[in-house]
Amino acid sequence: MKHVTNSDELNHDAEGLLYDPQVRTSAAYFASGGSTSRLEAAAAARAANKTLERLRTLGSEGRGLSTGAVDVLIRLRTLGADGAHLGELARSAGMTPRNATGLVDTLEREGLVRRDPDPADRRSVLARITPAGLAWLDDFRIPTQRAMAALFDGFSEPELHQLRHLCLRLVRNQRRITAHLTPAERDALD
Repeated sequence: MKHVTNSDELNHDAEGLLYDPQVRTSAAYFASGGSTSRLEAAAAARAANKTLERLRTLGSEGRGLSTGAVDVLIRLRTLGADGAHLGELARSAGMTPRNATGLVDTLEREGLVRRDPDPADRRSVLARITPAGLAWLDDFRIPTQRAMAALFDGFSEPELHQLRHLCLRLVRNQRRITAHLTPAERDALD
């Protein structure tokens, strides 16, 4: 698997914390003599995201589904027998309705999801996970648990909680920024 940084080695700073020397050098240019902390943190967050996405891709595509399709399948599993309208599914997954429709099409062809008429609105359909979809997720669970154990090896429970908290603070801040963008700028982010 390809590495997510160009550096062969990460170094430790004076406090014993990891940093990427190439990123620090690049960040120093952009910081113009100021602190590089925010730029280095952003680069580390991007590298961590790439690491997770590569691992997810390796695990899911080896089983015939994209990571987006796996996300949709997991969401439908969580919803149970009620299923979801495709628009609701798209909103909850943070994707366009067109993308959600394409992923449901893929999952339906694989027999993992079915479309049923909405009893409350005959013009609408509900996507629901099938027994085969539930079995697929059960088969995917053990390898996922092993991969997460390996990826987060050496992390304490408090560190994992702190990491989750810090990542979600980034998400919250991004949402605040997005609220101030024009509709065209928001569409460009999708």
